[in-house]
Amino acid sequence: MPIQRPESRALALPAPWSARIRRAWISLAFAAAAVTLLPHPPAAAQSATPQVMLPDFSELVERVGPSVVNIRTTERGRAAASGEVDPSVEEFFRRFGIPMPGRPDPRRGPRGGDEDGQPQQRGVGSGFVLSSDGLVLTNAHVVEGADEVIVTLTDKREFKARIIGSDRRTDVALVKVEAAGLPAVKIGDVNRLKVGEWVMAIGSPFGLENSVTAGIVSAKGRDTGDYLPFIQTDVAINPGNSGGPLLNLRGEVVGINSQIYSRSGGFMGISFAIPIDEAMRVSDQLRTNGRVIRGRIGVQIAQVNKEVAESIGLGKPTGALVQSVESAGPAEKAGVEAGDIITKVDGKVVEKSSDLPRIIGGIKPGTRAQLQVFRRGATRDLTVTVAEFEPDRPTRRAQADPASPAAPKNALGITASELTDAQRRELKVKGGVRVDAVDGAAARAGLREGDVVLSMDNTEITDLKQFATVVARVEKSRAVSVMVRRGEWTNYLVIRPAR
Repeated sequence: MPIQRPESRALALPAPWSARIRRAWISLAFAAAAVTLLPHPPAAAQSATPQVMLPDFSELVERVGPSVVNIRTTERGRAAASGEVDPSVEEFFRRFGIPMPGRPDPRRGPRGGDEDGQPQQRGVGSGFVLSSDGLVLTNAHVVEGADEVIVTLTDKREFKARIIGSDRRTDVALVKVEAAGLPAVKIGDVNRLKVGEWVMAIGSPFGLENSVTAGIVSAKGRDTGDYLPFIQTDVAINPGNSGGPLLNLRGEVVGINSQIYSRSGGFMGISFAIPIDEAMRVSDQLRTNGRVIRGRIGVQIAQVNKEVAESIGLGKPTGALVQSVESAGPAEKAGVEAGDIITKVDGKVVEKSSDLPRIIGGIKPGTRAQLQVFRRGATRDLTVTVAEFEPDRPTRRAQADPASPAAPKNALGITASELTDAQRRELKVKGGVRVDAVDGAAARAGLREGDVVLSMDNTEITDLKQFATVVARVEKSRAVSVMVRRGEWTNYLVIRPAR
């Protein structure tokens, strides 16, 4: 039987409608043919994803480059010390592009002997023109120990520079060259700088002048120093870049390239810059006084961790834990005690321990400041007169009296004894008990023989009898905070009794 195809039957429509349909089909056919003949873009191009253009730094380099200088330092010949050099010291010199004293600079080739006392090449760094009359900002470690500082501009002019002042704590130095009409940089606003923003560095890595590198801001507020919250970037920084500017896309200086994280002495993807607002505050003092004047109150501090904060009722880990108080210092005169947690200074919140030296350091010596401290479950306000910063005093360690009678070990695993009057005077404490032995929960918490327990569960310990009473009422299922004096340091430990 033959295969039959379905018949195509025409639809009977009035003549006017048939003409309209034919015209419509002809229009559709032409449109389809036109689409077929057009070139088809790739699928990726058809998406609505906007194209991202990478920044072009060439205009910035032309504009800001002349403001960046090369800094070369020399020192008179000195006999090299005998013996082996500490590897950590050698790494420090490699890290910052400074040749080891008494050794030749590998970047400059061989040099003559040091016996004649002639100036010898010491190191190479970078800097930038701060004012048209010749003020140049750089790192303190670039010019530290130098007998002569030579500043070279991009037009190859050289000037001998005079060191106005240098601050090791912030690693900022200000030098002056006798020149006029120099191209000065523009200072940016660090507060506007965002993580992920493009930044550029210009400097002299390995002595290669006016080298440009770029990257992004990796983080802000990195705590790598006592007084500075650093800007972290992935901009390639190498020895010789130190002291050069970190610039935003507007050509403004937002930082001074200062440090790198490195295990080899070379760039490993993490570099740090001094925020320019901090550097400008330092440079203003260097220009005015030749040094930086900082406030101090005479305390040693530590960070408050989450476990301690919860156990003492502080809530969240904030503030600076006072570990020791300088005898007859401003803090002691104001009533600050070891174990206090300083949470505010003049209304400014101390979020972390490193905030405290920055806040106090910025207060003019002789000024009265208001401290808010957290002590044994409650806050109190104290008034302290800020003194001028001076070197830390040597610490002393308390000696145990072997004749002190010991109490039996308790449920926390602590064997304690009374403090003698001499020990209390030595430690400058009113009460407390000495730890003679530990095991169990106390040992796991880090308590040691020789420690002095000053308070427990926010209760001040006056003597051995009271200590036993406080321990007896500690709940076996609850962690207990213990304020401990160890030598000259005071800290909190959290003991978790076995359940």
